[in-house]
Amino acid sequence: MNDDNIIIGQNQEVDYGDDNIRTLTGTEHIRLRPGMYIGRLGDGSLPEDGIYVLLKEVIDNSIDEFKMKAGDRIEITVEDNLRVSVRDYGRGIPQGKMIEAVSVLNTGGKYDSKAFKKSIGLNGVGVKAVNALSTHFEVHSYREGKVRKAVFERGKLVSDVTEDTQDENGTYIYFEPDNDPKLFKDYLFHDDIVENMLRNYTYLNTGLAIMYNGRRILSRHGLEDLLKDRMTTDSLYPIIHLQGDDIEIAFTHANQYGEEYYSFVNGQHTTQGGTHQSAFKEHIARTIKEFFGKYEYGDIRTGIVAAIAINVEEPVFESQTKIKLGSTQMAPDGETINKYVGDFIKQQVDNYLHIHSDVVEVLENKIKESERDRKAIAGVTKLARERAKKANLHNRKLRDCRIHFSDTKDDRKEESCIFITEGDSASGSITKSRDVNTQAVFSLRGKPLNTYGLTKKVVYENEEFNLLQAALDIEEGLDTLRYNKVIVATDADVDGMHIRLLIITFFLQFFPELIKKGHVYVLQTPLFRVRNRRTKIRKKQVIADEDTKQSTLNTQQKKSDFITRYCYSEEERLKAIADLGPDPEITRFKGLGEISPEEFAGFIGPDIRLEQVTLHKTDQVQKLLEYYMGKNTMERQNFIIDNLVIEEDRPEEDQYE
Repeated sequence: MNDDNIIIGQNQEVDYGDDNIRTLTGTEHIRLRPGMYIGRLGDGSLPEDGIYVLLKEVIDNSIDEFKMKAGDRIEITVEDNLRVSVRDYGRGIPQGKMIEAVSVLNTGGKYDSKAFKKSIGLNGVGVKAVNALSTHFEVHSYREGKVRKAVFERGKLVSDVTEDTQDENGTYIYFEPDNDPKLFKDYLFHDDIVENMLRNYTYLNTGLAIMYNGRRILSRHGLEDLLKDRMTTDSLYPIIHLQGDDIEIAFTHANQYGEEYYSFVNGQHTTQGGTHQSAFKEHIARTIKEFFGKYEYGDIRTGIVAAIAINVEEPVFESQTKIKLGSTQMAPDGETINKYVGDFIKQQVDNYLHIHSDVVEVLENKIKESERDRKAIAGVTKLARERAKKANLHNRKLRDCRIHFSDTKDDRKEESCIFITEGDSASGSITKSRDVNTQAVFSLRGKPLNTYGLTKKVVYENEEFNLLQAALDIEEGLDTLRYNKVIVATDADVDGMHIRLLIITFFLQFFPELIKKGHVYVLQTPLFRVRNRRTKIRKKQVIADEDTKQSTLNTQQKKSDFITRYCYSEEERLKAIADLGPDPEITRFKGLGEISPEEFAGFIGPDIRLEQVTLHKTDQVQKLLEYYMGKNTMERQNFIIDNLVIEEDRPEEDQYE
């Protein structure tokens, strides 16, 4: 056999020679493998979607200028939710190397840590990815009365000019993400996601003013402001806010279950934590335990809401998107992160507690309350864990997937999700059409218990909740969470909405951090299927001739002309009717079980529609839960009566199958 050929299978032979070996430019490689550089793509509906990574990469460079005490304001404009410009007032990119700095991989000024000691990006990749993945990209460098301007299209330079200017020093970058179907198809920048990202920057850089579409965002108290803005329940004592060289922490306790942490490295929000967050959790519990001389770590941390930010020289992250810190040392030749964080907490928190006796009293009362709750359910907990352990061997409620969010080395762990469904009918359709690698299914038996006002004892006494907790593996916190997305998949009717509310109430009561960290979603499925009826009738009238194969070909040809639209709202239904012509066939999906597995595969595939469950301080969660899920039956009943809207029944549309 010729050495230039390789045999595939038993009879296939494919040429493999010198022409098959390719060398890609940096731009070509980024466009061919964007996931290696920015993680997921998406359309902008979720905070982790790629367009926000592009924005972050540009802003990070401006933040680095601020950290080097060059420029204390950044102006960011998002036009029509499609195009972005970022102007800082730092030193400006060195003009002689400006083109290389924004277009040639592994080119940057942060490798030797001389100009940027505690930078977010050190690999010379970020802004090059923005350039390569944008249909239009502009960069202006203002330095000492000169401005160099360059324009790129999909990473290729199209113009480069230098001229005089009276503008202040700094850098201006404009980009429009590529809406190619293989990249950011139908994307939009969402205002709330962008603003949340920018607020995080200001919490970590007190004194930095960010102008976002004309609105000024500023923080004067750093992580203390962050906790105040993120907490949906009142703190039990004033937020303890402590700062040192390259470290800042803030924490308090609230009347809630679980633990809630926000962590940052060099200004980067490490949503999946890392070595710095683990060190904080360990040493905050140890310091408080040593102060009182008793209590267990779990009781001390229950209800804690905390944030930590550190600056590390040459940080090592577990991926290019920098959402989990892997570094173990503060600097290449420095002390470990664990020791650095531990020494700071031991000294500063211990000193604070010795001075503030009023805080100590409230803190100890909270710890004692957590201890009493734990001991009260100790027996139940043990039995429930044993039951869950046995059930996990053959859990009829859980159809698991192969890849999990806790699989730290798996490239697809971000895709892992679990659908929480009502009944076997709905779970059956999802199970048959799911991706067994990344999509798990957990089936409920009817309506779950209303957990509002109940203690955590119910999590262990109720078999379904206990098995759900075990499936998610969140009893000890989110560090072991098995699925990145927890998706509530219920029917789009009154009962389905009620079940959805009961599940979300359960999470809000006992695992609020699951929602606050953005892991809970609601699956959107179509309400209607609209098809072109006339084409359907023509297909039915095809007369089979004596040649069965010819009859099949005729049928398939008619199928290709057949147009089907899936509609998620009444507005979409009306538009589909208008588009498909008169007298279309309309099917109303009354439940998930009525959707065939073949159709369901499209609804939970790459084009899946998810609505994220979010929490904001202004939501007044406790008041809402008390009103809608509490025992104020008459008040709620009167509200329903006063606001009831009765729609006239429409004649049911014909059904065609």
